[in-house]
Amino acid sequence: MAEGEWKIGILFSRTGVTAGAETSELNAALLAIEEINSSGGVLGRNLRAIDYDPGCSPPKFQEYAIRLLKEDKVRIVFGCYMSSERKVVLPQIEAFRGLLFYPTFYEGFEYSSRCFYGGAAANQNAVALAKYLIEKFGTRFLLVGSNYVFPREYNRVISELVELSGGQVVDEIYVPVEATARDFEKIIRSIKNHVPDVIVSTVVGLGSEQLFESFHSAGLDARKTPIASLTMTEAEVAKVLPEVVAGHLTSASFFENLDRPEARRFVAAFKERFGAGAPITSSAEAVYCQVHLFAKALALAGDDDPELIAKHLRGMEFEAPQGRIRIDPDNHHTELWSRIARINEAGQFEIVWQSENRIRPDVYFVTSSGDGWHAPEPQSNCNV
Repeated sequence: MAEGEWKIGILFSRTGVTAGAETSELNAALLAIEEINSSGGVLGRNLRAIDYDPGCSPPKFQEYAIRLLKEDKVRIVFGCYMSSERKVVLPQIEAFRGLLFYPTFYEGFEYSSRCFYGGAAANQNAVALAKYLIEKFGTRFLLVGSNYVFPREYNRVISELVELSGGQVVDEIYVPVEATARDFEKIIRSIKNHVPDVIVSTVVGLGSEQLFESFHSAGLDARKTPIASLTMTEAEVAKVLPEVVAGHLTSASFFENLDRPEARRFVAAFKERFGAGAPITSSAEAVYCQVHLFAKALALAGDDDPELIAKHLRGMEFEAPQGRIRIDPDNHHTELWSRIARINEAGQFEIVWQSENRIRPDVYFVTSSGDGWHAPEPQSNCNV
């Protein structure tokens, strides 16, 4: 390591099925590093990123995590998108006594003293989204997802919420992460046969784009039966025609057009650095915040010892683009804002609902019961 540098590892894919979303995360991490370094670094020392492209392959994520920790002598790693990637990286982080910053929304039901979770857990997006969909569209749900941990666990939560409200899941379909046209033909047939009120999708990456294109080509109407997709981010929307995605919905903590000074500054800096057409996802905003939070903790610790960093991170707050956030000291997850947006005719997200306050992470989703469930009430003012 050159004199005066703090090394950090980065593991986001630039190739593969979720490359669009992961490249957005990589760019946001690099932007935060550049901002910190241009302001004098941390204690007079610059951050230096060592990054590898795992190509959306869990075995490669595992291999590169070991390389970072063992050969590059990195102690802090930012990375992973799919839960299948995190599940193979985290054991290596724990074995080498490092620290992982995971920025992507995920299914919850996990805790590690060696990981900080920057994305939304299910109670920070699923509860409000399910309530909104039931109130606006109806109680008959069709669930589709990619065949790995996050979609199955998330759909289990959605199913519970729908059933508690007296609704029904009419079908539940999973496709391979690298799905084919035939897989989506099966989904379209199910939609036509069951005529659900709403479709909830956790299909990821290129498959998400294919799902929306198949829906549009089949002549289905988003105004009557929208797809609510957590995994259709700005990165995927940018790759399809606006008319293909118009009318569909998603839930996230952050959207590019969020009207806050911090959001406008972040978006402007990102676009200036990576191009006007470079998409910014909620997970990108999360890793941007995580790098800045790490830098604050590093300045307090005076050392990149993972245990010292973790100690200072617990309870730390940050004025994020999405709104002020806080790391929950009990579970290492993040108190976040919840928002729902509809894609307009221009292919842009328009926020239609948001939480009044940031939402504490309920990692094990223990607040729902047979007596019902609750979501934050809608707010008319979206300039939080």
